[in-house]
Amino acid sequence: MERIFRRFIDLVEWWSVLLLTLMVLLVALGVFFRYVLNSALAWYDEFASYLLVWLTFYGAVVVSHRHRHIGFEVILGRMMPNTRKIMEVVAEFIVLGFQVVLFHYGWLLTHKMGDETAVALAWVKMRWVYSVLPITGGLMLVISIDRLLRLLVGKREGKGTQAAWSGSSSE
Repeated sequence: MERIFRRFIDLVEWWSVLLLTLMVLLVALGVFFRYVLNSALAWYDEFASYLLVWLTFYGAVVVSHRHRHIGFEVILGRMMPNTRKIMEVVAEFIVLGFQVVLFHYGWLLTHKMGDETAVALAWVKMRWVYSVLPITGGLMLVISIDRLLRLLVGKREGKGTQAAWSGSSSE
């Protein structure tokens, strides 16, 4: 099961790469139209903003799974093992709480504002744009529950995860 989930996270990572590529191409196209053809595209900046939001949230799923968010390893490394474990569990409960909020309110927002359309792109339903919130919130919720269970049972992280970056330039 863990291997299948890791493969799924790899797909999310490739989706993020595609989003980044589309955003770069779209912004380059917008710059070309504005400064070379002297005819600005009215919709490109709004669409690029949506791509940036999606890239941020889907990228956060990958980073969360690999445990690469900013951490306090210097502080945790100086704690006794039992104290460190307690702090990791408390931190994961806080993260889990945030994921519940993101999922729940993202779901509500998607349903409440879903029939609205984008300002410059009338064919784009806001349901599509806002769907990133419950989707990524749900994925990160699963990741947090798995990590919390591993912490409580005492299992080590899987192969696809790594410790948080400590900020050292030697990494």
